[in-house]
This record gives sequence, C-alpha cells and structure tokens, in this order.
Amino acid sequence: MKKQLVLATLILTGALVLAGCGGGGSKSATKAGGKILTIELGPEVESIDPALNTTNDGANYLTYLFDNLLRIDKEGKVAPSLAEKYEVSDDGLTWTFHLRDGLKWSDGSALTADDFVYSWQRLVDPNVAAPYAQTVLGMVEGYDDAIGRPDADGNTTVDPDPTKLKVEAPDEKTLIVHMAKPTPYFDKLAAFVSLSPVKKDVVEANPDGWSIDPKTYISTGPFKLTEWKQGSYLLVTKNENYWNKDAVKLDGIKCLLMQDQNAAFSAYESGDALMIKDYPVQEITTMQKRPDYKSSPKLGISYIDINNDLDEFKDPKVREALSLALDRKYMAETISAGILAPATGFIPDGVVDWDGSAWADNITDKSVYYDNDNFDANLAKAKELLKEAGHENGAGLPAMSYTTNDAGLNKKVAEYLQQAWKELGINVEVNIVEWKSFMPQRRSGNYQLARDGWVMDYNDPSNLLECLYSTNGNNNSKYKNPEFDALLDKAAQESDAKTRFGYFHQAEELLLKDAGVIPLMYQNETYLQSDKITDSFYTSDGVWHFEYADIAE
Repeated sequence: MKKQLVLATLILTGALVLAGCGGGGSKSATKAGGKILTIELGPEVESIDPALNTTNDGANYLTYLFDNLLRIDKEGKVAPSLAEKYEVSDDGLTWTFHLRDGLKWSDGSALTADDFVYSWQRLVDPNVAAPYAQTVLGMVEGYDDAIGRPDADGNTTVDPDPTKLKVEAPDEKTLIVHMAKPTPYFDKLAAFVSLSPVKKDVVEANPDGWSIDPKTYISTGPFKLTEWKQGSYLLVTKNENYWNKDAVKLDGIKCLLMQDQNAAFSAYESGDALMIKDYPVQEITTMQKRPDYKSSPKLGISYIDINNDLDEFKDPKVREALSLALDRKYMAETISAGILAPATGFIPDGVVDWDGSAWADNITDKSVYYDNDNFDANLAKAKELLKEAGHENGAGLPAMSYTTNDAGLNKKVAEYLQQAWKELGINVEVNIVEWKSFMPQRRSGNYQLARDGWVMDYNDPSNLLECLYSTNGNNNSKYKNPEFDALLDKAAQESDAKTRFGYFHQAEELLLKDAGVIPLMYQNETYLQSDKITDSFYTSDGVWHFEYADIAE
C-alpha cells in the first residue's frame, strides 16, 4: 500500500501561509452589544433542543443556554447548580434534589421541580425519539412502561405512557427520582445537558419549532438565545434572570457556524474570533509550534460504523477483515501528526476501572485487542479472513460507500481508508455529506460504512458501551447481539463495583470479537485560543466552559 500518497497530499495541500502567533485581536470584545466573546466550535448544528442534541458542539451551546440540577466544575467534579444539595437513600434507589430559592426561566417566570418532571417524561416519550433517553433515564423506575415495554425487536408491547416514569415533585423545590436499580453515577447524569428542563407551555405550543426561534427559546442557563442566523452564527446574551448572574462577566458569546477550516482560521487571525476548534489540518505540525495552540485530554474515540443490517456485512469475518486492514499507528502518527492515539480497543485511554486503575490494565483477553506494532501480520490475517468468507480479493462483495463529513481530519482519513481497503480488493467511494445532513442520514441507517465518534459524557464505560446496545438511540451501526445486551443488563443490576466492571470488560471483548464497529483512534482535543480569554476551562467530556469567562483588555 502506498501510504506516502496520503502524506504527500497533506504536504501538497499545506500551501496556506500562516502567520506566526496570530489570533490576538480584540475585536471580539468591542462589539456594540457589550463584551462579546466570539468563538468557533463547528458548522451548523442539527438541534439545540436538549432532548434531541447528539453532538459535541451542540452540547457546548446547551451548556451556555441551560443549567441543570448539577454541573461539572473545572476539576471535572460534580458541583451544585440549580439544585443546591441532594441526598441518596442507603439502598441507592431514591435520589432527592433540593432546588435553590427563587429560580427563574430566562423569561422571568418561576422554575419549579414540576418542570423537571415534565421534561424528563418528555425525554422518554417515544414520539420525541430522544437518542439519549435510555442512557440517562433507563435506570429510573417505570422507564420500560414509559416507552411501551419493547420486545427484542424494539416493538412496543403496551401503549407507551411517559407519565409512568417515577419522578415526582412533592413541592416546588423538591425533585424525587425513584430508581429501578442503584446507579452510583446518577449525579454525573444530573449534570448532563439532555436532562436540562424545558418549559412546558412553550414546547407544547410549538413542539417542532420552539428550539429554532429565539422568541420561543426559553432557557435556564447563564445566557439566552438572541439570534440564530442559519449557517452563520449563534448569538447568546447574558440571562439577567440566571440564579448566578453576578458571576457572568460576558455580555454574550457569538458562536460562528463554519464548515470551512480556512475561514475559521482567517477569523481567528484577524481577531474576529478569539478561539477556534477547527483550523487547516494540513498545517498541524505548524500549528503545534504556536504559543496559542492548545491540547487537552479527551475521553473520546473515533470509529467506523458498519451497517450491520446489510447483507454484505452479516459475516463477522468480513467485518474483522475490514478492521484488520487498517494501520492505526500510521493513521495516528502520520495523518494526525501524533495528536490522536491508535486505538487498541473500544474503550479509550483515560477511562478508569472499578478501583481507579487504568481500564487497559484489567483486560482479560488480550488476543481480541489490536496489535498496532504488527500491521503486516494484521493485513495478512485480513486477507485470509476475507478468503475464508468466500470473498478473496473482494470477489462477490459490492462496491462500497464510506459516508463522512469533511471537518477536521475526516476527509484525509477517508482517503486513507480507500487505499487500505483497496489492498483487500474492495473499491470504496467516499461520500462527503454536509454536517447537518450527515447526522440524521447515519442515524437512519442510510449508509454502508460511516465515520462515527463518541466523547464520553462521564468516566464510566457504560456511557460508551451502551451506544451499541441493540435498542439505544445512538446505535448507528445497528449492532445487535443478545449476549452483549445481556452483559450490559447484568452490569446495570450489579451493585458490586468489581463485578460490574467485569461485565463491561466482557462486553468490550465480545464487541471486538464481533467487529461490530471498527475502532480507529483515541481522541485528543486541539484548538487555538487567545490568551486574552481568562477564566475559561475545558473538560474531558468535550465542553469548553466560557460561562464565567472574561476578556482581558
């Protein structure tokens, strides 16, 4: 395989001349509307409805717009927010949250515990089709009845009734959550944006459009939505009804919605933006030398969805062959210039085990993990597996399509995949889809192979493994294995931490044996940020926290 072609492409496309330190202008702080911080976190977002968002950039916007019961602080620890305190019963089955006095929506109306009851019951309503419903509320008593007690194929067996979800508000300041099973990490879920409250009268008046119109976008966070110019920017301005408004120093945050990395970089170099997530990837090595280049650890993995519903991928040998034919070390070291790390499994670096040790230190079957130092042997095995499956040199397999968006390294990775799979005799067409359209297309299963990735919302392997549970809304690969589901079900019922994590290890090993998805690289976050921004921080769940940031003049 001519790997040098990818490297050559990286070099040849690196003709853009970059300024040395740039990004220092103060234009962001001198807007007519006051002290406005301009940033760039990605292209047009699919949704900023807390129940429907599935993207990292969307989670960032929601962090500015919505507050939740709890929050994650700069140390990555759970801290009070809308709830000033909470208690957990001795058996772990009852969580009681106590709201602060005088909480208000951004329109000035009172925010009460009933708003959480409504919002969480809305989240589990099958008609809403919230992708995170099972992840964040599947452990609450009554969840199965709320979603209609689906059978093994996901079909409801009784009429769904979201009001069956056992959350209650005995008074305006108290929210009680009844668990079907102990969930020691529910405090982390209570900080997750999907569980943010939404305003009942606003949502019910316009269920499909309330979250796209600033006039009806009523929120609870430090900022409120003021303007959303599709494909251009989101503008959020200070919420004067926020409980902690005195700590908010900015008058607003302008979030540029940019598809073009060069355009984002130009905005940064001119001082129109003081932070950008996207920059010309062909200039990675140059960027790394800049003083404003930042790198932060991230609990995330990039992987490939194999549409397990399609006939061409029914044989696990075909799926494994596609996986083994990829040189992950080359992808990480050359294509990403060392920013990313080659995946050896599905659970990323940084995830801790039951006793605080590294996840990777406790795997039980090392044979199913990738040996990234022996690619030649991996490729030989891939060819043999394809032969055993009756598809030597790709015979009998259809031409394939790999669907991706072109942000960051995605296009370069796609070009490499084309070359790698051609070594197996498989021709692959790259299908570039605009970000806003890419997400629903992948979710619907309208693809053969597609890029995917996950940034963990909290440091627990369940958060990632549950994405491959057969009925999970984030199971884009359509992976279905009853044994895998059973292991996660056992873990969900298990109170002993060591035993619980043992089930997770078994689940990951089974997933790798099945090649249900193709892990590629463990993620790391890189970005450019001016030192004029103060009091901001980044957390490993992929969120830039500018809620209490300031701009130094």
